[in-house]
Amino acid sequence: MPASQARSRARDRNNVLNRAEFLSLNQPLKGNQESRSSSRKQSSQAGAGGAQNSGPKERRQSQQLPEEDCMQLNPSFKGIAFNSLLAIDICMSKRLGVCANRASSWGGARSMINLLGITGHGIPWIAGTLICLVKSSTLAGQEVLMNLLLALLMDIMIVAGLQKLAKRKGPYDINPGLLDYLTMDTYAFPAGHASRVAMLSKFFLNHLVLAIPLRILLVLWALCVGLSRVMIGRHHITDVLSGFVFGYLQFRLVELIWMSSNTCQMLISIW
Repeated sequence: MPASQARSRARDRNNVLNRAEFLSLNQPLKGNQESRSSSRKQSSQAGAGGAQNSGPKERRQSQQLPEEDCMQLNPSFKGIAFNSLLAIDICMSKRLGVCANRASSWGGARSMINLLGITGHGIPWIAGTLICLVKSSTLAGQEVLMNLLLALLMDIMIVAGLQKLAKRKGPYDINPGLLDYLTMDTYAFPAGHASRVAMLSKFFLNHLVLAIPLRILLVLWALCVGLSRVMIGRHHITDVLSGFVFGYLQFRLVELIWMSSNTCQMLISIW
């Protein structure tokens, strides 16, 4: 027995893994196990205590969070369709904004496009209507010009109110001009130029005797002015289309409240 014990001790001494520096490879230290188990117990106790101390409102919120996440991840069909149309509108408007700045593909034509947009601005039309009204000597002409002035003022107020409500910005970060600030046309939706040219073209087609080529040119002018607002980067495509719709509705409103010749003469005499 003593000889066998001596041999086993010699074997243990010669084994490299029994050295002190290699003991951690054979078995984990008891201190580490105890510290890990104690930290686990403390964390589980803290979680249980927090769950007990949490009020009913917090529990409701924690139960609602997964449902809210599911609602965000699974939107309704209307939401998907609206977001898709909005993304298409923004993408197409940016592609058509070829004159948004000097570095754009059609940057050299920016001045000409700006000039085309001025033809649909409210200030030149109001000034021109007032000048024609002063120089007009016929009752029929004064009646048409007074109602045209009413339509222009109504257009500025309606578009300014709608833009203040929507507060939609254009596809490009372009500051409005001085004339835009005068007519309060500072936002994108709806396009003020588009509503104005639609209202004016419909007004002239109904109340002026024009040849067919002039009627076609009038419609083309309205379409070109609306397109110029997209090309210059001030409005989206839907802003221009909605402007055309609002312009037509404004024309119908002016037709409903059309001022007679006597009313126009009374207003001119007061003025």
